[in-house]
Amino acid sequence: MTNPREIFVSVDVETSGPIPGEYSLLSIGACSVFDPDNGFTVEVKPINDKFDAKALEVTGLSMKDISQRGLDPAAAMKAFSDWLATLAHPGETLVFVGFNAPFDWSFVNYYFHRFTGENPFGFTALDIKALYMGATRCSWSDTRSSKIAEHLKPDLSGTHEALRDAQYQAEIFRLIWRDLMSSL
Repeated sequence: MTNPREIFVSVDVETSGPIPGEYSLLSIGACSVFDPDNGFTVEVKPINDKFDAKALEVTGLSMKDISQRGLDPAAAMKAFSDWLATLAHPGETLVFVGFNAPFDWSFVNYYFHRFTGENPFGFTALDIKALYMGATRCSWSDTRSSKIAEHLKPDLSGTHEALRDAQYQAEIFRLIWRDLMSSL
């Protein structure tokens, strides 16, 4: 019996604060890890007015602006789900890939369940920081993006714009996969 094909999808989110439900998912960026030009992005209308000023400062997003131009959360998550469906055939597994995946996955999982009833990723999430730590046997403090970039020398850099960050994360993942994991 063969294992189902795994489709790695780099996902990055920008939010209004640290936890889903209490704070809002404001934007999603995603791309196929091995085909990063195949990407998806959407801005999401906040579910409430609550925000952490530092979170908005980092993203450069405005609650007022995103409230006006963002998609309703149900429509945004349906669009994301529809895009994900174009990546995988029946029987293939979508694997959520993130840089600090627990944070991004928690918002995506919450929003999928709340607004569509199911998460196309299921419970699959792969954290790039943990992958790097395992591949290099470094300390957790050495998994900061600046330290990883210093070591792997990616062409892209993080910008706090969800799609571009998803593409950057995809590049980091590919460099770990190609340069570090191949020797294990």
